[in-house]
Amino acid sequence: MSKRIVITGGAGFIGSALARALVARGDDVLVLDNFSSGKRENLKDVSTGLAVVEGDILDASVLDRAFAGADVVFHEAAIPSVPRSLAAPLASHNANATGTLNVLEAARRCQVRRVVYAGSSSAYGEPPSLPVVESMAPAPLSPYAASKLAGEHYCRVYARVFGVQTVILRYFNVFGPRQDPNSQYAAVIPRFITAALQGQPATVFGDGEQSRDFCFIDNVVEANLRAADADGVLGKIFNIACGTGTSLNRVLALLGESLARPIAARHEPARAGDVRHSLADIAQAKAMLGYTAAVDFPTGLQRTLAWFRQQRSMP
Repeated sequence: MSKRIVITGGAGFIGSALARALVARGDDVLVLDNFSSGKRENLKDVSTGLAVVEGDILDASVLDRAFAGADVVFHEAAIPSVPRSLAAPLASHNANATGTLNVLEAARRCQVRRVVYAGSSSAYGEPPSLPVVESMAPAPLSPYAASKLAGEHYCRVYARVFGVQTVILRYFNVFGPRQDPNSQYAAVIPRFITAALQGQPATVFGDGEQSRDFCFIDNVVEANLRAADADGVLGKIFNIACGTGTSLNRVLALLGESLARPIAARHEPARAGDVRHSLADIAQAKAMLGYTAAVDFPTGLQRTLAWFRQQRSMP
């Protein structure tokens, strides 16, 4: 039986991938996006079977209309950038913390069965040990991290106090096709690939030995679909990653191998608010969600590179 699903931020990189998967399995999907960073072109291949509402999660009336009759809300809408939060902390707070509170209140009013929240691994800050587990005390290092953590706390409160079914997915460094390389706040993988394909040096902040637990977009979609229906997970937090760390220098080396030429790096000073190393323990997600992280980092990188190369070859 198809379900009515709402995706906030559904025109963004992760939200649109989720929309694609939900439409493919026959669900009735509504995307809510203010298009401040999301793009309509991300949804052009799923235009049938999908409703799109332009509106903001800070507007309660918009949320009430979008959530009416919804079974599940995937809450992806956010301003997803550490550097941007340092430049404009209030904007990050409003979108990420207040916006999440608005979403939860609307879900309560509209009796939405479950809200799956897009959390962030930035909540951990610089942990005392790796890999990080969900029981570790959070220690955010940026306004972005703090705002996303505030959203987590609201989700847990609404599960406990109001009975709103919430599940929190702490995404690590998500990457894949359709990720925007052009913003000054763009994620590292699309920036590296774009520079490599243009024959330009890749900008690396710091020495490049910092490492991340990169997670291919298909794994994140899998985690969301499982979180929407899993039992015994309400109010719980799950790391969504691959459980392997890769340095930025290694990423450049792998791209160089794929392109059969070395990729030069242009080093700039390390950025404030960036953690040195990030690595997830994903045992809890595997045990309680049935999460598999089926696509490992090298495979995901190859698929992403192939997509970007294909885009460059199109008229």
